[in-house]
Amino acid sequence: MNYKVAVIKGDGIGPEIVTEAQKVLDKAGEKFGFSLDYKEVLMGGASIDVHGIPLTDEAIADCKASDAVLMGSIGGNTSTSPWYKLEPSKRPEAGLLALRKALNLFANLRPAYLYEELKGACPLKEEITEGGFDMMIMRELTGGLYFGERKTIEEDGVRKAYDSLTYDENEIRRIAKRGFDIAMKRNKKVTSVDKANVLDSSRLWRKVVEEVAKDYPEVSYEHMLVDNCAMQLVRDPKQFDVILTENMFGDILSDEASMVTGSIGMLSSASLNETKFGLYEPSHGSAPDIAGQNIANPIATILSAAMMLRFSFDLDEAADAIEAAVKKVLEDGYRTVDIMSDNMTKVGTKEMGDLICERL
Repeated sequence: MNYKVAVIKGDGIGPEIVTEAQKVLDKAGEKFGFSLDYKEVLMGGASIDVHGIPLTDEAIADCKASDAVLMGSIGGNTSTSPWYKLEPSKRPEAGLLALRKALNLFANLRPAYLYEELKGACPLKEEITEGGFDMMIMRELTGGLYFGERKTIEEDGVRKAYDSLTYDENEIRRIAKRGFDIAMKRNKKVTSVDKANVLDSSRLWRKVVEEVAKDYPEVSYEHMLVDNCAMQLVRDPKQFDVILTENMFGDILSDEASMVTGSIGMLSSASLNETKFGLYEPSHGSAPDIAGQNIANPIATILSAAMMLRFSFDLDEAADAIEAAVKKVLEDGYRTVDIMSDNMTKVGTKEMGDLICERL
């Protein structure tokens, strides 16, 4: 099989880490019998430098013509980069928001996985994390409080602001279906997180999730209030498989989960639409201060590439192999500088990519 992949290398360390991800993907393709045609697309600061804007119509068209998008990191140093002297709508990150909207990427997936080899970086007590944990946070990305009507007014000399949290049943149903679909590829458990004891939107969320669950008899599910979920993430993260939740709750919980792993340089992410199409990127930033020095950690981007194989192309075996290769490299004691510890062997960006390819 052959797949078309739009590649946005981005800014800062983006080009370095995406290059390593492509290297690993090509190696996996050789082993598992698929090939990828890459189309390089400019976005963010790289696009501003060439076109004067962070995202062009041509770039959007190239992404839409592809089967998936693999992206590095966008942006630069906000205090020194000339990009941040531009108005907000023309800054690098505006390109990413515009691309998400253009591609209708409503489902955000943020895995949080604790590697046994990196457990020392986890801020939780060892008895809590013994044996590690592996969860996926499924966040609705285009609705809710962040996209509702908002206004700031003055009444009788008093300033007043309001934001509207709105979901319709179709928005809830499509993210719920995607969450249950992801659970079918994992450990077949969904924890739907809401605030149904207070919010009408959450009560509708809960009803629609229960309707969707009937179509997935193999998947067990539970409801959990968001405040309890925040507590449970630090009390017993091993209990979770797929956490399904709305936009604002997902924003907060995914950041909490990423910190529980203790190593953001290892965390991948994906944003999906209603088809198999998705945009895959690392959770970390562009780190312009270390760009071009061959010291950036490419693992988050390589794991994002594995997510692309799994969720957009249904190449689960190849995705499993990449994830296993990453784990084997860590077991063998190799580390980039950001995850370096005593008695380990420090390697650079390119060397880490080569080591993962070797273990494929």
